[in-house]
Amino acid sequence: MKQQTVKIHTEYIKLQDLLKLAGLVETGGEAKERIQSGEAQVNGETCTQRGKKVRPGDQVVFGGAELSVVYVG
Repeated sequence: MKQQTVKIHTEYIKLQDLLKLAGLVETGGEAKERIQSGEAQVNGETCTQRGKKVRPGDQVVFGGAELSVVYVG
């Protein structure tokens, strides 16, 4: 599984925005469809909320990639 660290400058990032930022989806529409179909996991649990707040320390698994979120002020 491909590991990727995503740096954010805010307290959290919405799941759909994280997937776009990481380059795992092309559009917000694609992110919405794939999240709602149960393709994303946050901290080991399937997540179908595209607006789920992902915070530093959370682990996201999607499309064969494992994303870690870190805060950089």
